[in-house]
Amino acid sequence: MSFSKDVWQHNFKLYQKTLTHPFNQQLAQGTLNRAAFCHYVIQDAHYLLAYGRALAVCAAKAFAADDVIQFSEAAKVAIVVERSLHQDFMHDFHISKTQFENTPLSLACHHYTSFLTATAWSESYPVVLAALLPCFWIYAEVGKNIVHLSQPNNPYQAWIDTYAGEEFHLAVNRVITTIDQVAERCDADTIAKMHQAYTRGAELEWLFWESAYHQQQWLTLDA
Repeated sequence: MSFSKDVWQHNFKLYQKTLTHPFNQQLAQGTLNRAAFCHYVIQDAHYLLAYGRALAVCAAKAFAADDVIQFSEAAKVAIVVERSLHQDFMHDFHISKTQFENTPLSLACHHYTSFLTATAWSESYPVVLAALLPCFWIYAEVGKNIVHLSQPNNPYQAWIDTYAGEEFHLAVNRVITTIDQVAERCDADTIAKMHQAYTRGAELEWLFWESAYHQQQWLTLDA
C-alpha cells in the first residue's frame, strides 16, 4: 500500500470530523455567520505566509530537481496567488487593511504555523512533506465534497469553487505522487514520523476551522 493510501485510511475519521464540522456545512449552505468567515479569512491570510515559508524550506530540502521546482512554485502560489484571492474576499466582506494588520494570529493559527515552521526547519524532507500534505489534501477533498451541497446565491461560492477547481486538484495530486515516491525510499522509523506529522497537521486543520467558527481569540488580561 502506498503511503498516501495508508495515511488517509489511518486519519479518515478525522477527515470526516472536519468535513462535517459546522463551519464547512454552513459554508456550503451559505448560512455561515459572516463574522466567522471574516475571522477565517484574516487568519488564513496570516497562515498562508507561514505555509509559503515552510514550502520554500521543503523545496530547499527536496531530493530531486523537479521537486525543488514543484515546491518553490507551490510557495509562490501560497503567498502570491492565494493572498490575492484573500484580498478579494477582504474587499467583498469589507475587511480593511488596518483591521487585517491589527488582528493577531489566533491560538489555532499560531499553533499551526509554529508546528509547520518548526517541522520545516528541524525535520527531514519526507517528514516536512507529510506535515504539509494535510493543507493540500484536506482542502481539496472538502472543496470537492461541499461544492455539490452548495446552495444557489451562496455568498461563499468563490471560496468553494477555488478548492473544488480542477487546477487545485491537479496540484494536490502531484504532491501526493511526490510523497509516495519519496516514501518508497524511507525506512520504517521515517515512515512512522511521517504518519505522526501528517496526523498532527490534520488535527490542526480541524482546529483551524473550529477556531474560526467560534471566533476564538487570545485571552486579554487586565493589567
